[in-house]
Amino acid sequence: MSNAEASDRMHPNLIVCPNKALKGLFTKIRDKDTSSADFACTSKRIMTLLVEESLAELPTTNITVHTPCGPCEGVRCTLTDFATDLCAVSIVRSGDALVDTVRSIDPSIPVGKILIQRDEDDPGKKAKLYYSKMPPGMAQRHVLLCDPMLATGGSAKLAIRTLVDKYQVKTSQIVFANVICAPEGLEALAEEFPDVKIVTACVDSHLNEAKYIVPGLGDYGDRFYNT
Repeated sequence: MSNAEASDRMHPNLIVCPNKALKGLFTKIRDKDTSSADFACTSKRIMTLLVEESLAELPTTNITVHTPCGPCEGVRCTLTDFATDLCAVSIVRSGDALVDTVRSIDPSIPVGKILIQRDEDDPGKKAKLYYSKMPPGMAQRHVLLCDPMLATGGSAKLAIRTLVDKYQVKTSQIVFANVICAPEGLEALAEEFPDVKIVTACVDSHLNEAKYIVPGLGDYGDRFYNT
């Protein structure tokens, strides 16, 4: 089975970043002996590649530009103004790191927050919504949903459901960016939200009994924020 066929089986709108640099970068952040400072620095390099790939999934149109040497075919995003047409939404806390990368690329992009925590005492690690705050006009915006880890899919599904039900965001206008995902989480999202595009830097093997990604990298937020 090809990588494309495997991706389609897990989620019909899955895009895996094809950048060769990622293997070496992932080796660094997976290593349990990597310091928090090195983890954060290397993660930011990965997230920059990931965010650029995610922004490229926004709608585009073909255009012709003129270089000093002649015409050249290209593409341009059809969103006229990121400040009014796009929102980067963080699933707090790890998602904040990814949103910071989004705003380092374009500071005009407004930010929304969704606080969801999974119940570590629940066998299925059920997710619970605590808080959400969005800029106005969400129903007309495209959304870049940010969370570095997709494990069971519980938090992501609840975040998307909140965007759809509370803020009237169309699922076809959501791009979900994450650094590492598990097949179980992808399949859970495929079942409920097949229209949502998922852009990831890596698909790992599976979840262990504690619902952590294997081989994974541990707790992303703890390692990134040194807590």
